[in-house]
Amino acid sequence: MFVPRQYRARDEKWHRRIICDHPLATLVTNGESEPHATRLPALIAPGEPGSGPLVGVEIIGHMNRANPHWKALADGTPARLMFDGPGGFVTPAVYRTDPAAPTWNFAAVHVCGRLRPVLDPEDTLEIVRWTAERLEERFGAAWDPSSSLDYFRRILPGVGAFRLETVSVEAMFKLSQDKSTEVQESVIQRYEADRSGAYWPLARLMREFGIGHSDADPVTAGSAANQPLAQIATGTPA
Repeated sequence: MFVPRQYRARDEKWHRRIICDHPLATLVTNGESEPHATRLPALIAPGEPGSGPLVGVEIIGHMNRANPHWKALADGTPARLMFDGPGGFVTPAVYRTDPAAPTWNFAAVHVCGRLRPVLDPEDTLEIVRWTAERLEERFGAAWDPSSSLDYFRRILPGVGAFRLETVSVEAMFKLSQDKSTEVQESVIQRYEADRSGAYWPLARLMREFGIGHSDADPVTAGSAANQPLAQIATGTPA
């Protein structure tokens, strides 16, 4: 992924931030005639460091074994996991200049590495169990998956799990860095004023990234501006 210098994260903590807050990734690998691409949950594996660079860190995921993509995977397959953070349209109306052109603000993190399909059923079960537990803890309603382990075992033959060792990371945070502070603030306030709430996570990210007026108080509907980004994204209360 081409990333202009001005859109690179100053701190690698932002890479983890996007991966943890937006774990539905796209796994891409080469195919015979065209690339394979599959949407799936992907998480930093248990036991890995909770902070620091992602290079060398293992990421786990799983997909349907009936997917032709699974059949194309082998030990050592070069792979890319693409995590999409919040994004939103930028109307030239906020620039208050003419001529101008529209654009799109967004955050994205691509993790590249070597993929290893998991062949052991118990290891696969552990990946499925831990993924369900982790996602429920982060985005769910305190559902306990322990009572469903027998069900997990029954569907296990249809599940293909994998582990990916991170070799490189590409991250792009395009957040109006090429604009003046005043324009950045106008962009953020437009996002914050969105009644649907669709742009609130992006506004929050821009604030926390240091875009716009650093001393400005977020202006949003309700209390969304004071919620952590993951809670805004999932609609959970503070």
